[in-house]
Amino acid sequence: MLKDGTYAAWYKTPLDQGTGIVHVAAGQIWGRDSLMTYHGSCRIDGDRFTATVSTKRHTEGRATVFGVEDELTLDIAGNCPGKIATYTATAQQVPGMVLQGTLILTEQPPPPREQAVPRPAFNPAKLPKLPKRSR
Repeated sequence: MLKDGTYAAWYKTPLDQGTGIVHVAAGQIWGRDSLMTYHGSCRIDGDRFTATVSTKRHTEGRATVFGVEDELTLDIAGNCPGKIATYTATAQQVPGMVLQGTLILTEQPPPPREQAVPRPAFNPAKLPKLPKRSR
């Protein structure tokens, strides 16, 4: 099941490949890579999921993995039986080209347990003494 969380993304087409970060929460999906930001909605049904994602370019310079400079609308279908999801996507603007991808759930390590360190008793006699001022 595709869980709410942050995923490392890897994807490829016959033209190129890329990596990015994807966040999933409450039926929404969004993320970014070196060229694009993306956002959309997703639907989860057991181990299967679908999503429609719109992309927006944030950096000029090279074509997307679909070989175009334009913003794209992706239709995504995938399977996530555990912490790793696999999916395929097509872009409405580039008929016939298929993107294959993998999402890997990133898990945060548990916070370190605080050590119960006894605090020393307050002793005002151990405070530094101020120099005496003459009057």
